[in-house]
Amino acid sequence: MRLSRFFMPILKENPKEAEIVSHRLMLRTGMIRQQSSGIYTWLPLGKRVLDKVNAIVREEQNRTGANELLMPTLQSAELWQESGRYDAYGKEMLRIKDRQDRPMLYGPTNEEMITDVFRSYVKSYRSLPLNLYHIQLKFRDEIRPRFGTMRSREFLMKDAYSFDLDREGAEHAYNKMFAAYLRTFSRMGLRAIPMRADTGPIGGNLSHEFIILAETGESEVFCHKDFLGFDIPGEDTNFDDVAGLKTIFDKWTSRYAATSEMHDEAAFNEVAEGDRVSARGIEVGHIFYFGTKYSEAMGAKVLGPDGKEHTVHMGSYGIGPTRLVPAIIEASHDDNGIIWPKSISPFDGVIINMKAGDAACDAACETLYSKLGAAGFDALLDDTDDRAGAKFASADLIGVPVQIIVGPRSIASGEVELKDRKTGERETMTVEAALNKLIATK
Repeated sequence: MRLSRFFMPILKENPKEAEIVSHRLMLRTGMIRQQSSGIYTWLPLGKRVLDKVNAIVREEQNRTGANELLMPTLQSAELWQESGRYDAYGKEMLRIKDRQDRPMLYGPTNEEMITDVFRSYVKSYRSLPLNLYHIQLKFRDEIRPRFGTMRSREFLMKDAYSFDLDREGAEHAYNKMFAAYLRTFSRMGLRAIPMRADTGPIGGNLSHEFIILAETGESEVFCHKDFLGFDIPGEDTNFDDVAGLKTIFDKWTSRYAATSEMHDEAAFNEVAEGDRVSARGIEVGHIFYFGTKYSEAMGAKVLGPDGKEHTVHMGSYGIGPTRLVPAIIEASHDDNGIIWPKSISPFDGVIINMKAGDAACDAACETLYSKLGAAGFDALLDDTDDRAGAKFASADLIGVPVQIIVGPRSIASGEVELKDRKTGERETMTVEAALNKLIATK
């Protein structure tokens, strides 16, 4: 992509309404634009990051054997009345009526709808286990939306729902998602710690929030420092291995970890003083096992191997991609701007033409741009006529992993300079060597 053709409205000044780093940087880089309270447009730069986050989420969900579908944002109130949650959910639910005066709602979550899908088609235990997920916009009328897309009213959510014949199968489904979440966040450069959590209006008696530690976290969290060094499940994780996944779960729940709502001060004080971590945290995922809460109320049953009807056991598993993006920024930035992990960077690198209009610089940039693109390296070519200092500042601000700097002096010697955005290290090499190195590290 050529910067001269890319819509990236960078702001020179820090927006006054931004309270935290991620909100400030997302507005300054032109990733998002607020349309109304808690509702945002994702502009091209932000959409590129969001798409890459979604891709990783999908890959890890699919790895577990989950099936993707897409449910509507508007839901019939009848399903929620059937489960008993329509009146109980609270003012966060946006309730509306259609032109036939039928009560409807903008879905804050999808337990009722997915249960209805399941009961309409699945009649036998032979179709189990089953996990269905989608990535879809949700709406919760937060009383105080804040921090940009960290806590917005409209947001994107990956929610998965598992169905099993019994508690034992449901716990295995829970452990699958537990391991998949550890992998998902790690691939985005995050160390997420699973913490015992309140189930809230979702219901159930087993729940973990996945928390990243950050100074701007919304709540206080407490954990053992060992979590900072635990190994993440590998790419070769067998999600059909019941014992193996239970081992992962047991290890990652073997130390004290709890959100403020579930904190036990006495139990935490039993942890050695040097091993205690008390910090602020950002929730990036939440998983629940709620048994037969919805299936019982809505008649989701299957014929079991004993010839009798069994009410299925369910769980739900959420990740908020539009929340993950600012969380990653909170965990990875410096005074100059964002520092994107390679896996979700909007571009693989930026080619900075220090003197647009210079024949040698223009030619070298075009060569780099075309050859990198042909090799699958997604480069942003800064072909604008801005000053070199402004180009460097913009490149640092948007935070892509590597900058390829092309200037008249270096290119006269057939060389370019590579700058690592994270470390600041610079290396001068020939154009050919730079191409080889960038393509090899793609």
